[in-house]
Amino acid sequence: MPAGDGPSSLTPRTRRGAQTRGRLLQAAEEAFGSRGYHRAGISDITRAAGVAQGTFYSYFRNKEDVLRELVRNMSRDVRAHLATEVVGADSRLEAEARGLRAFLAYVAGHPWMYRVLQEAQFVDEGIYRDYYEAFGESYLRLLVSAQEAGEIRPGDNAVRVWALMGMAHFLGLRYGLWQRDVPLDRVVDTVRDLLQHGLMDGETSE
Repeated sequence: MPAGDGPSSLTPRTRRGAQTRGRLLQAAEEAFGSRGYHRAGISDITRAAGVAQGTFYSYFRNKEDVLRELVRNMSRDVRAHLATEVVGADSRLEAEARGLRAFLAYVAGHPWMYRVLQEAQFVDEGIYRDYYEAFGESYLRLLVSAQEAGEIRPGDNAVRVWALMGMAHFLGLRYGLWQRDVPLDRVVDTVRDLLQHGLMDGETSE
């Protein structure tokens, strides 16, 4: 199976097995995030997860396998978290604001996320691209629906999606990870104003 072509980890058969697998993924996130993929070993992961090293191979074939599954798992978790946080939003603009705030808070609570993604880019570019493309596809559907409902102006929503994702990515780095010196509400309000009114002051002529 080519890299990134679907799940390659071994599915747990019991609830206890699912819990053990979850601990291994959490330990891998910390190991890859703190030490880097190439410096972190399987023994680091199993030691942090509190299991024997042989147990690792009941759930993952190798270190690349656990990295791929970790990125897939992160993708599902982040998208599910954002979807929950925007439930009940009365407009696309409100959903954007809620979603951005939820994302920044998620980044602050998962400090290794960005490094794990960067490591994945050089280990398996396919899974790295899959992470962002999965976001893009689901995001595009939301913007198309908002346009059809008259909540946003007509435009190239495919381009808009990647512009919005890029903005959230760097805001997450600056205000969720590097320095948390600005209240999240201020960051979100600034972006909300930008989305609603743009950058220009009044009408301009060519």
